[in-house]
Amino acid sequence: MSEAIAFDTHRFVKNLTASGFTEKQAEALANEQVQLLNANLATKADILAVKGELEAKLESVKGDILAVKADLEVKIETVKSDLLKWMVMAMIAQGGLIVALVKAL
Repeated sequence: MSEAIAFDTHRFVKNLTASGFTEKQAEALANEQVQLLNANLATKADILAVKGELEAKLESVKGDILAVKADLEVKIETVKSDLLKWMVMAMIAQGGLIVALVKAL
């Protein structure tokens, strides 16, 4: 992994030695600080890699949504067709009932 941010170890060591640390202690702390920063911060390459993975997953989800949408459209058309059949049958039955009532009266 490349460095996520620029860290001035020389200035860090100078500040620590000025504060009373030995140079060896200051260098050890500087090295640990650099390792800590590089291990825990994301680089642009890391972010682009995650972005690429997310875009691939998003495309997969879009495909799933389109498949569900197509299935739903088919089911809606089936329900419309069934409803139309029942409505026509109900209208015919009503017509027959009206004719029968008119003849009976």
